[in-house]
Amino acid sequence: LQYGIVLDAGSSHTAMFVYKWPADKENDTGVVSEHSMCDVEGPGISSYSSNPLAAGTSLKHCLNQALRDVPKEKHAGTPLYLGATAGMRLLNIADAQASDAVLRAVAAMLKTYPFDFRGAKILSGEEEGVFGWVTANYLLENFIKRGWLGEWIQPQKKTLGAMDFGGASTQITFETRDTIENPRNEVMLKLYGQAYKVYTHSFLCYGRDQVLKRLLSKFLQAESYQETVSHPCWPVGYNKSLLLSSIYDSPCTEKERPGLALNTTVTLVGTGNGNLCTLHVSKLFDFINCSFSHCSFDGVFQPKVSGNFIAFSAFFYTVDFIRTVMGRPVHLPSDLKDAAETICATSWSELLLKAPKLEKRLPDYCAVSTFVYLLTTKGYSFNNHSFPNIAFQKKAGETSIGWALGYMLNLTNMIPAEKPSSHKSMLYNYWVILILLFVVTTLTSLVTAICLLRHSKSSII
Repeated sequence: LQYGIVLDAGSSHTAMFVYKWPADKENDTGVVSEHSMCDVEGPGISSYSSNPLAAGTSLKHCLNQALRDVPKEKHAGTPLYLGATAGMRLLNIADAQASDAVLRAVAAMLKTYPFDFRGAKILSGEEEGVFGWVTANYLLENFIKRGWLGEWIQPQKKTLGAMDFGGASTQITFETRDTIENPRNEVMLKLYGQAYKVYTHSFLCYGRDQVLKRLLSKFLQAESYQETVSHPCWPVGYNKSLLLSSIYDSPCTEKERPGLALNTTVTLVGTGNGNLCTLHVSKLFDFINCSFSHCSFDGVFQPKVSGNFIAFSAFFYTVDFIRTVMGRPVHLPSDLKDAAETICATSWSELLLKAPKLEKRLPDYCAVSTFVYLLTTKGYSFNNHSFPNIAFQKKAGETSIGWALGYMLNLTNMIPAEKPSSHKSMLYNYWVILILLFVVTTLTSLVTAICLLRHSKSSII
C-alpha cells in the first residue's frame, strides 16, 4: 500500500485524513480510500494569529497519530499536504502578515516529521468547491470504474453536484451545459479523457460561524446596541453575555462595528420567534440586484441547478439533527421550513432534554436550519422538483466527503487527463475468450452427456 496525508485546516477546526491505495496498480479511480482520520483539538489555525507557533503545536497530536497509522518504512514516501480554507482567507484579508506567519509556523512543524512534505497553502474558494466536486464524483465512481472483468468502464451516468457548508464559506459546484455568463465561475476539467464544464462559486462570510456572527450584529443594530438585546433565533430560556470584540473580530462584520469600546458586554436573550428569525436571516442575502440573466444572490451568476446533488459538512449535520433529534423527515423544501419553525418554537429546556450532548451548538440550530432553507430555496433555487435530488451525506462508503481527497488526487496526478492505458482492454479480451471457451466446453459436455444418457436408455430397452 501507498499512503497520502492531507490536513484540512478549516475556519473552526482542523482535520487530518490519511488515505491509502494499492501500490501495484495504476493510479486509477476506485482504489483510494480513507485509512484513518483525526480531529485536531482546539480552533482552526486562523485563530492563532496572535500566537502563530501555537498553530503548529496544535497539530502535533494528529501528526503523531499519522506516524502510527502509516507504516514506518512508508514514511519518507508519503506525501503530506496542508490546505487552509475560508478562515485563513479571511485572516489574509484582515492581516496578510499574520496569515503568512501562521502558515510559516505550520509548515515548520510539518517539516519536522519524516513525511514527504509538499507544502501548506490557502485554497481559493473556487479550488475548494471544485476539489469537493471531484472527491464526491470520484468516490461514487462517476468518472470511471473497473468492471468485474477488469476492464475500464466510463459510466453512462451524470456527475453529481456538490454543496459544501463550512465555518466561514459555502460552495456550490455542478456540471452544466448552460452558458456560464461569468468566466470566473467556469472551470474546464479533463478527467480520464472526458471533458467537464463545471460551474462553481464560493460565498465568503456565508459559512455557519460567520452567518451567526453577522446575525448577532444585525440584532445589536436593530436595538441600538443596548445592554440587553432580544435574539429571536435563540430558544426561550437561553441567555448569554458576549463581548462586542467576539462579534466584530471578523472582516464579515467589521463594517458594522459600532463606536462603542469592543470590551463592552451585551446580554442577548432568546425569544424563539421563528418569523422574526427568518426575516433577519433573509436580510443577510441580496436577492434583488443582478446584472446577469439569473443570479443566486449578492449579484452572483448561477445557471439553473440540474441533476443530483450531494450536500456535506454543515449541510449534513443540520439535516441530520432535524432527522435524528427532532424526528422529522426532510424530503421537500416545506419539510425543512416546517422543521426550522419547530426548532425555533422549542424552548431551551426541551432542546436540552432532546440532545444534552449537543449543548454547545443547540442554541443555533434554529438560525442555521432557517439559513439552510433560505440558501437552498431562495438562493440556489431548488424547488419541489429538484430539492429531493439532494442527498445530505457525511461519507461515501467509508470515506469522508470534502475537498481534501480531491486536492490530494490533483496534486499527485492520480486522475489522468487521458483514458487508462490499453493493456486493461487486452486483459478484457482474454477474459472474453476464456469465458467463450468455458461456455462452449460446458455446452459440449452437456450435449454429450444427454446423448450418452439417451443411448444407454435405448440399449436397455
